Amino acid sequence: MRVVAAMSGGVDSAVAAARAKEAGHDVTGVHLALSRNPASYRSGARGCCTIEDSNDARRAADVIGIPFYVWDLSDRFHEDVVEDFMSEYAEGRTPNPCLRCNEKIKFAAVLDRALALGFDAVATGHYATLREDADGLVELHRAVDGGKDQSYVLGVLDQDQLRHSLFPLGDTPKPQVREEAARRGLLVADKPDSHDICFVADGDNAGWLREKLGDRAPNESGPIVDESGEVLGEHQGTYAYTIGQRKGLRLGKPAPDGKPRFVLDIEPVSGIVTVGPREHLAVDGLSGIRPRWAGRVPEGTLEGTVQLRAHGDEHRARVNVVSTTEVEIELLDPAYGIAPGQAAVIYDGTRVVGSVTIATTRRMALA
Repeated sequence: MRVVAAMSGGVDSAVAAARAKEAGHDVTGVHLALSRNPASYRSGARGCCTIEDSNDARRAADVIGIPFYVWDLSDRFHEDVVEDFMSEYAEGRTPNPCLRCNEKIKFAAVLDRALALGFDAVATGHYATLREDADGLVELHRAVDGGKDQSYVLGVLDQDQLRHSLFPLGDTPKPQVREEAARRGLLVADKPDSHDICFVADGDNAGWLREKLGDRAPNESGPIVDESGEVLGEHQGTYAYTIGQRKGLRLGKPAPDGKPRFVLDIEPVSGIVTVGPREHLAVDGLSGIRPRWAGRVPEGTLEGTVQLRAHGDEHRARVNVVSTTEVEIELLDPAYGIAPGQAAVIYDGTRVVGSVTIATTRRMALA
């Protein structure tokens, strides 16, 4: 097959490209230029889209012995990922930009361009595995290395995208991938993993949003109240908060019981942030919109699990597809700090069934 290897400049994508070539594919390395102004991205090895990363990807392609190109997708990235990030926080929701990037950029824009150029598939360094079932459908499964599994952020991929995807690292633990990179002479073998949002230069989401939103910010200040309505402090913009947040609240009055307080609710229109004890964050149900199915749409009630954060635990759940646009999920294991805008990825064992965007949550009734 003719394969585009998406090379971020990290160790995982470099080894994935090398494995794709070793498997006999005709591989071309591609680095994605996602910033309109590369100097605005963080320097060093903490992101996945810096100038340094581009140079690292090019050097890795030279070592592997494959052609290398840079594709400018900065306009598409800004519209589909950065603007979405800003608008979601302005509306009081909590988005996952890496998941959105996979959906809109790496496996939509990149795959569309690759297919138009005559390529057959896109290979990435994500930790996940693909299998084919008895009916010929491609299934997305968790990686062997549970600590590195990235099936959650791939849960937005549909059947057509999965058919044109390769994840060469899904069967290998991360330490072995680093060892392999060193054996292959790849200089990124010891490069640290990226963790932060690539377009937030210093990792300060609130400060970045305050600067970028400008007049689009729903408010610049407002009260922080407890559940009785008593004012405990003042915030500098509801967009700087997310459900479940504990740090940075700067409450003027301590709780009577001395326990820490967490953000329970965010109301951008009124400008009110409500805080309360952790037990009031418990959620036992949610409604999801914009479902994305990896294969067949579940019929009836699915007894499976859901994952609500990229590195979160699984929760036993009953999933009911209400319509083509709505899914109801009952959590048999309560979850804490779940916010509208996050993704709920649905699993049947290790297999990804699909994902939804959380629209509303149902708090557990307290005894």
